[in-house]
Amino acid sequence: MRIPFLSLFPALFLTFFLTAHSPPSSIYDHLKHNGLPIGLLPKGISDFSIDPNTNRFHVNLTQPCNSEFEIQLHYDFNISGVLSFGKIANLSGVCQQELFLWFPVINIRVDDPTSGLINFDVGVVDKQFSLSLFEIPRDCTAFDPKGSLSIFQKPSELLGTEIVEEHMLRAIS
Repeated sequence: MRIPFLSLFPALFLTFFLTAHSPPSSIYDHLKHNGLPIGLLPKGISDFSIDPNTNRFHVNLTQPCNSEFEIQLHYDFNISGVLSFGKIANLSGVCQQELFLWFPVINIRVDDPTSGLINFDVGVVDKQFSLSLFEIPRDCTAFDPKGSLSIFQKPSELLGTEIVEEHMLRAIS
């Protein structure tokens, strides 16, 4: 017995529709769904939650780590923020190193995807980077918290004035 092709069409359409409209299953899917590159977060994240009403997400890493490419990023144990299309607002748990200073990244946004640029708001200034830097999740290397000041030291453990906060810069300038 042969099943006519037209009788299979509704089943195929339903399968395609359900697959195309299923909720994102990973934090990387959520980033992609919101027009953001998946490499904003390190490789291998499986422990995350997202509130479907507010789009506030929480990511739990097994250990704080650093990811190095053209820029140096530090990820704490817990990372959270609010996702919207082309933006992560109220971000916590991510710092970006500039020279010897660590700046907390507050917001990340892609204003115009055709520009090929992504903006990191570190409080006092926006830093622009190529979107291509964040196409794939990067390996994240654990740092030695007992080591000397290095690119792998946790920003919150630095001594002195190495951590720059917005209110400190405004008070000085």
